Amino acid sequence: MTSKRWQARYLGPDGRMYAARTEDDRPLTFLTKGDARAWLNKTHGAIAAGTWEPPAAAVERRALEAEQAARRDITFEQFADQWLETIKAEPGKGGRRRKPGTVLAYKGRIHNYLVGPLGDLKVREIDTDVVRRLAASIVAMPSQLRPEANHNGVAGDAIDTLKLVLRAAVREGLLDRMPDVATPQRKSVRHDQAHTPEDDVATPVQVDELYEAAPPRWRIGVLLAAWCQLRRGEVLGLQRRDIVWNEKRSAATLYVWRQKNGTTGELTDPKSDKGVRSMAVPPLMIKRLAAHLDTHVGEEPTSPVIPRTERGRTHVPATVWNDMWVNVRSKVAGLPAGYRFHDLRHTGLTRFAQEGATLAELMRRGGHGDIKIVLRYQKATMDRDVDLASRMSRTVAAELKRAKVRAAAE
Repeated sequence: MTSKRWQARYLGPDGRMYAARTEDDRPLTFLTKGDARAWLNKTHGAIAAGTWEPPAAAVERRALEAEQAARRDITFEQFADQWLETIKAEPGKGGRRRKPGTVLAYKGRIHNYLVGPLGDLKVREIDTDVVRRLAASIVAMPSQLRPEANHNGVAGDAIDTLKLVLRAAVREGLLDRMPDVATPQRKSVRHDQAHTPEDDVATPVQVDELYEAAPPRWRIGVLLAAWCQLRRGEVLGLQRRDIVWNEKRSAATLYVWRQKNGTTGELTDPKSDKGVRSMAVPPLMIKRLAAHLDTHVGEEPTSPVIPRTERGRTHVPATVWNDMWVNVRSKVAGLPAGYRFHDLRHTGLTRFAQEGATLAELMRRGGHGDIKIVLRYQKATMDRDVDLASRMSRTVAAELKRAKVRAAAE
């Protein structure tokens, strides 16, 4: 040959002629005839031993083995990042895709609490002892919201997210078994132990004061949260077409079709299927709602009910709304420290329960899918319970008294 190098060819057991090739399936030549002969002898030995395989098949096998070896050695950070990409597309519970805000929440927990201690650790090395030590360290972290609190409010969510990642690793064969670790108890850090849910129920006067303290083009959001029991995202996602009036404009029905995601800023479907709902607008806010639409909202059907600018087409971002709310709540006396905009929804649902709403009615009004959440509103109606018990007692006592009078007369 012009290259002055030797080539080697051989007949494979499959009856095909093969030329010498490297392990990565490239043409192989030799400097001397002896080198070529030695390589052929080795190849013939493999054929005789039954261990020979076609060069292309050998390359494919070695690539697969290398990939499997790399998977066995994948670190927690690498796998967690892959998992985050996977769950963006694959369906979650109920077959629905996870919302972008949910994925971002998982990402925050992974990178804020898990990657630091586990990032460089191989997934196959994560066991019960590792996770228990991690859980204990996260539980011991001070609260950023209330440093004086004896818990931080993040440990439960962080460990649950870790479990989601590790379950995926088990399904993919990267981890032999799930670590046996309980999820740390979830406790709110917003208040001390003396705080009760009833403390978050604003009075009608306080709701009106909050309404008056808010900027004119945004203040209707206070009433929508309190008396229509909407979530913040639902308030910020409302459009003119979602409010349907009767002929005299003396009554209206409000439809919840979407919400504004506080993390991504996108208009998305409500939190769950139950979040899509309709409700009667309470008469006490009808005139204010009509005046708001006439004064502050654009004429287009898709104009936001809470516009960023006067009669604008852009929905208010959650960050802008939150800054406004902090300023507004500081102007109203008697509210608990850190009173949230979401507490207005809690106020409205509690009052709805006090009027005698059933669990089904509360779930429909609030767009809840979990009855456990709604039960707290019925637990917050002890005043009504006491009143009903007293009225029942008086009625029963009166009947007993009449029965005794009749019996004595006989």
